[in-house]
Amino acid sequence: MRHGDVHPLVSPWGRFGLYSFYIDAPEPAIVDTGIASSPAEGMAPALEAIGRRVEDVRWILLTHGHIDHVGGAHALWELTGRRARVVIHEADAPMLRSRRAHVEEYLNGRGRYLKDPEGAAKVAAAADAVISGELEPALALQGGETLSLGGDVTVSVHPVPGHTPGSVAYVIDGRRSAFVGDAVQVHGAANGFPGYADPVAYRAGLLHLRDEVRPRQLYLGHPYRGADGRPYGVELDAGQAAQAIQASLDLEARVGEAARRCLRDGLRETDSPYSPFDPVARSLGYTGDPALEPSPFFTSMHGYRAHADQNS
Repeated sequence: MRHGDVHPLVSPWGRFGLYSFYIDAPEPAIVDTGIASSPAEGMAPALEAIGRRVEDVRWILLTHGHIDHVGGAHALWELTGRRARVVIHEADAPMLRSRRAHVEEYLNGRGRYLKDPEGAAKVAAAADAVISGELEPALALQGGETLSLGGDVTVSVHPVPGHTPGSVAYVIDGRRSAFVGDAVQVHGAANGFPGYADPVAYRAGLLHLRDEVRPRQLYLGHPYRGADGRPYGVELDAGQAAQAIQASLDLEARVGEAARRCLRDGLRETDSPYSPFDPVARSLGYTGDPALEPSPFFTSMHGYRAHADQNS
């Protein structure tokens, strides 16, 4: 491996594959950390297999604050002898600092629609189970920073909020290799629907990736699916990256049109599992289970509703 080369590190978790990425450099980095078990069970043996040591990692770069990306951060930090610098955008830092922040995110968003009396308790239990520890970041990003990984390897930080308020892309300078976490949703992952808390910011982030970053390599947090349901890989070349970003923009336009029409017509509670956004599901032909966590359908619908409320 040469400095700046990237190696994917895979950890299983339920319906999802959890993907982290190792950046080979004088000060090696791992992008995203899976869940509590991922560093010891997935990362350490994978690194050993390519002649690298988890103890030598010096940067832990988190694309956003969801549990399947930050859950292993504390455990990985411990494996480095607490020498690695843990980095996250300041808007998502509360989800690294506190398990309770994940419950608050649920209650303030999708939990309003799922009508599960045990919903908050389930999220709390998941946070306890898969987050290895609460942690103060060494660096809370604002966006626009350049991080030196030693030698001639630098990584620039691009805010791409939308999926979460603090979603960022890390781009290896000179290579245009972009690690975007969940900021490019295409047609969603296992639930078959794109998930974003703020649709306007999500679209802006996609446009920034398309027009400014123009990645030669795009590294995704999950194998997101195309319109035909087939998953992309998590390592996309320039052509595939452009296609995935444009497909994400095109689908957001369709979802947004249906959501805004539904909101203009007035929300109505029904016995539909998609209530009060059943017209959106019908318009888009979406038949997935909206109750399966992390429930991207209701996360995105609440985002459109929040924007409509702000502008009314």
